[in-house]
Amino acid sequence: MKELNSLTRRNFIKKASSLGALAFVGTLPAFASAKDKETIITILHTNDVHSRIEPFPMDGSKYQGLGGVARRSTLIQKIRQEQKNVLLLDAGDMFQGTPYFNVFDGQLELELMSTLGYDAGTFGNHEFDNGLPGILKHFDKAKFPFITSNYDFTGTVLENKTKEYVLFERDGVKIGVFGLCIDVEGLVDPRNHAGVKYLDPIEVANRLTKLLKETYRCDIVLCLSHLGYTYPDPSKVSDLVVAAKTKDIDLIIGGHTHTFLKEPTAVKNLAGEITLVNQTGFAGINLGRVDIVVSKQKGKKRLVAQSYLIDQQYDKSLLA
Repeated sequence: MKELNSLTRRNFIKKASSLGALAFVGTLPAFASAKDKETIITILHTNDVHSRIEPFPMDGSKYQGLGGVARRSTLIQKIRQEQKNVLLLDAGDMFQGTPYFNVFDGQLELELMSTLGYDAGTFGNHEFDNGLPGILKHFDKAKFPFITSNYDFTGTVLENKTKEYVLFERDGVKIGVFGLCIDVEGLVDPRNHAGVKYLDPIEVANRLTKLLKETYRCDIVLCLSHLGYTYPDPSKVSDLVVAAKTKDIDLIIGGHTHTFLKEPTAVKNLAGEITLVNQTGFAGINLGRVDIVVSKQKGKKRLVAQSYLIDQQYDKSLLA
């Protein structure tokens, strides 16, 4: 099993390191100028990849031929060549869904995400499929932090292993990121989350946005969420509910409900301003992108979003 894992990893790294130039689809318009002193922060994001390492097989199914980690790497590398300030984030459920997880227990997923240069991620319910020891088993393979703001792991093997929030700075722009995770009660075997305390996501979001804006003076506040986009029951907390019942969150990057959004949803928050909610479906079929154009001099921000379908066009450099 170790030999197969090493071979898989070497093949991907070999492909990823040999990626050539590709035509980039949908480049960001030239918003920034020296006069305005605007800075573009490019947020790339995935959710619910579910161990989909390779593209879907060509079997006539709805998603045949789509997705694949190597293809995603092609696109991410190209965007990083185009844009100076890129953050790559994941909104949970990286585990479970293909035999790769069953064989390697999440090691391969964490190694590949580290190779792609993810900056942060959060937990989904499927991260608990092998229990807390299962999460910890290959945790050292993740070269990026996991942010689980509303899980209290005190007294468990995951105590102090995750972050409540993470701060980034790019070209003088401060970015605060926190993570809201779903209540796994009823979704996961109780033995697999024993000792984990679930904290109210709305209360946590309001406390942390205040901290990030007022104490750390963040110019941008992002939420990685695995709560789900929306539900028929309006009392169930979702991304749309969080956006409406908080303030100062610029962007919620969502997961869990496998929602394919053609464009982010704009929600009026408690301050009467707009919070954007975005999600990219599942299985790495799409890569989400939101460019946040910050003018600190004017105290203004503009958000421009697009989504990339990960298909065979991103094989070209691998076949060269």
